[in-house]
Order: sequence, then C-alpha cells, then structure tokens
Amino acid sequence: MKRHVRNAMRRMGAIGGAVLLSISVLGGGAAHAQEDFPSRPINVVVPFKTGGYNDRLARAFAPYIERELGQPLVVINQEGAGTQLGHTYALQQDPDGYTILCTSLSPFIPLTILLQNAPYKVEDFAVLNLPSRDYTFAATRADSEIASLPAALAQLKADPRSLSIGVQPASADYVNMMLTMKAAGVDTDKLRIVTYDGGGPVRNAAAGGQVDLAFVGGEGFVPLKAKIKPLAVYAKKAPDWWPDAPTIASVGIQQEVVDGSQRGWVVASAVKTENPAAYAKLLDAIEKASKNPEAIEALRLQELSAT
Repeated sequence: MKRHVRNAMRRMGAIGGAVLLSISVLGGGAAHAQEDFPSRPINVVVPFKTGGYNDRLARAFAPYIERELGQPLVVINQEGAGTQLGHTYALQQDPDGYTILCTSLSPFIPLTILLQNAPYKVEDFAVLNLPSRDYTFAATRADSEIASLPAALAQLKADPRSLSIGVQPASADYVNMMLTMKAAGVDTDKLRIVTYDGGGPVRNAAAGGQVDLAFVGGEGFVPLKAKIKPLAVYAKKAPDWWPDAPTIASVGIQQEVVDGSQRGWVVASAVKTENPAAYAKLLDAIEKASKNPEAIEALRLQELSAT
C-alpha cells in the first residue's frame, strides 16, 4: 500500500514538475514576445470612411511609422454611429499594441458618450500624438448663389427647408451648426439635414453641390480650395492653412463656439497599463516619424499635419 502511495506521489511530482516547466516556458515566451514587439503587422483603425482627413493622415504617415517599427501598418476603416463603432471595435481588441487608432479624439469621443451613450469612457483612451487641430467651416460650393452665412441664415429663418445642410452627427461641427441656427432663430426641427459618416463625404457633397451648405472641419477642405466658398470659420482668428477665411465673429454672428477636431494617434489605455513596453515603442516610433524631415515634407505636400 505504501509503495502505491509513494509511486502515486512520484507521478504527481513528475506532473507538477512538467506543469512548472510549461509555465516557465510560457512565461519566458511571453516576455520574449513583449521584448520583440512588434513581430507582426499592426492594425490602424480609422473610425471614418475612406477619403476623410483621418484616413488620409493614416495612409500618408503609415510608411514612416513602419520604417521605425519594422512592421507594416494595415489601415482598417470602421466607420459608423459617429465614430462609435470604430472606437468600440478598437477597445475590444487585445491590448497588446497591435491595434492603434488614427482618430479625432476630441470631440468625437466625449460627444458620442454624451449624445449617444457610447459604451466607453474618455479614460479608456491614451494619446500617442495629436498633430492636427481643426476648426468648423460653414461652406458652400464655389459657384453657389449663397453670398454669406448671414444671408443663408436669413433664408433658412424664412423657410427652414429652403437649403439642404450636410454635417456629421456627434461632431463639434454639428454642435456649432445647431448653436448658429438657434442664435439666428431658425426652426431646427424643420431643417433638411443630411448626415454623413465622416468629414470627407461631407466635403465632397459640399464641393459637388449635393448639399447647399456644409458644416465640417475646414482643414480637409484645403485640397478642394478651388471648389468651395468658406462662409465662416469657427475660430477667433483664421488658421494658417486658410488665412483669408472669415471668422464667425467677423460676419456678425455672436455665439459660443465648440473647438474643432484634435486628430492623430491613440491607443486603448489598457495598452499603456498592461503592455507598457509596447506602448513605449509605439510612442517612440510615432515621435521619431513625426520629426522625420522626409515625413514632414510628404505630409506637407498632401496638406496634412505631421507634428
């Protein structure tokens, strides 16, 4: 009987040793994998449709980040629900550093939380770099008969359905538009508002005349300068990238203004807390790429911000 017990204990000891060895090997493998980050392609989630500013920034800047990381970046457009789908998708991925976002952190994340009850918190996201600061433009196509924003507001006050308006929901642009309409006494319940999942489609609709009036981030309009007429920029002074754009105050409209998009590179906060080495490598790679003269010039030629 004792011999059977001793044999059983020896077998259990052997099994225990094998388990400990397996844990040791797995633990060592995990540590090794973290040290080797990244060892495979990295996904870049853009919560907007293709053609918008964030999408263009991600694709133009990706080669310079790839050069620093030694791995390709794969852009994934996950648009919908005013960026909520893309942000939720990114947070659902393993916080191993292999999923990053190129997004408008502000105002879309706080606004989707406040206006759409998004299932995340601002604290769920950690910033790597936000090189682009945008402002809302009220704009129309270049050959439009709309002479000014006050003229458009007077027309909308008389007949709220006389002009179609393009905008992206849950955006600073939407908030600024509604503030302007209410200040002008326009019946907002009767407006013909056309919503789009991304600034790019809004700009294309304005430039192409699919909508009469658009409220959207102005920086993305820069490549379309010849095709649109800026009616007002929602800033205290005109930005460097459009110095002759009239400010909202200069056209005689007094109201509160919501700051436009702050765009750039973001990860889930869990990456920073659970995989700090991966977060540090991403941060370092984006910082180095942002300072690369070749990258700065490439983005300048595409009228995008790098730093």
